Amino acid sequence: MQGLTRYVLRQLIGATLFVTLALTGVVWLSQSLRFVDLIINRGLSAATFLHLTVLLLPTFLGIILPIALFCAIVYTYHRLSIDSEIVVMRATGLSQAALARPALILATGMTVVCYSITLYFMPLGYRTFKDRQFTIRSDFSHVLLKEGTFNTLPDGLTVYMRERQANGEFVGILVHSNRNPDVPVTMMAERGALISTPRGPRLLLINGNRQEMQRATNKLSLLYFDRYNIDLTGLAKVDRQRWREPRERYLYELFGPPRSKSDEAYRNGLFAEGHQRLVAPVFSIAFTLIGLAGLLSGEFNRRGQVPRMFAAAAAVVVVQVASLTLANIIVKMPALTPLLYINAVLAVLVAGYVLLHERSPRARRVRAAPGVG
Repeated sequence: MQGLTRYVLRQLIGATLFVTLALTGVVWLSQSLRFVDLIINRGLSAATFLHLTVLLLPTFLGIILPIALFCAIVYTYHRLSIDSEIVVMRATGLSQAALARPALILATGMTVVCYSITLYFMPLGYRTFKDRQFTIRSDFSHVLLKEGTFNTLPDGLTVYMRERQANGEFVGILVHSNRNPDVPVTMMAERGALISTPRGPRLLLINGNRQEMQRATNKLSLLYFDRYNIDLTGLAKVDRQRWREPRERYLYELFGPPRSKSDEAYRNGLFAEGHQRLVAPVFSIAFTLIGLAGLLSGEFNRRGQVPRMFAAAAAVVVVQVASLTLANIIVKMPALTPLLYINAVLAVLVAGYVLLHERSPRARRVRAAPGVG
């Protein structure tokens, strides 16, 4: 018996890994499109791009893993049935529970993995991602200045740089300021860089000159400098105290007391996210039981079990859609929160009942034998 359990379990693990990698690849490619703007306009490097996409993996792995497990169970048990291996196992005396044991063992382990993802790795990864994204979008050295072009900035500034070096330093800089139309200023420098200060970003110019024209008197003033700073505070009106989204927060932060007015305003959304994280891993067991109920119950058919597979898949879709719908509804109607748990528990109970109480064809034949004689 134990040998059969290990045999089926090995096939389930292999199929689950394959489906997980396939689904993760598809989702990863779709999510990577959101970084096109950062790559084109912010000069995002390949290493940073990979780092950001890896940080997002836990966000959708919590949804992918139960679905991948369901697909693996349907595929594996369907193949075992087509090859008549299920029939042989039943002929040796294995019950429905014994046939389902390998899948339930894997589902239990998957539930533990999903809880670790939703309760720790997802908020950790998404928080790090948002912080990194915030830093990149606040880096004016990429968004403001393009080499070889005249960059027209708000507040009457035009900046030209001949070259940007790998360390972020600029070479051959020309800056024209029309902040005061009566006194236009032109500055030229050998090199420079954009720097961040507690008061905001500054454009640092090194080894250059400053030319100021008084339009009223047509007088030109020339000043040579070793270092000169241009204030760019008006271009960086960014609130450094960023409000953390629900997906960035750990469970104790979602259910804990509000720490700001924004927390109070979005209190229901925080609670909904917390309840969703507690329920989502249970779908590993629910989807497993739905798949097993669809493949192991009912009569054996040599032509395949495609209708049962579609029925099981439809049940999974209904349960998943109901969960996502309820998660959105309880944001506005917190009183309906118990329905989120009822949806998952009901799926487990109904699928488990169908799996364990559906008589196998062998049992029906034995029961019908006395009446035949």
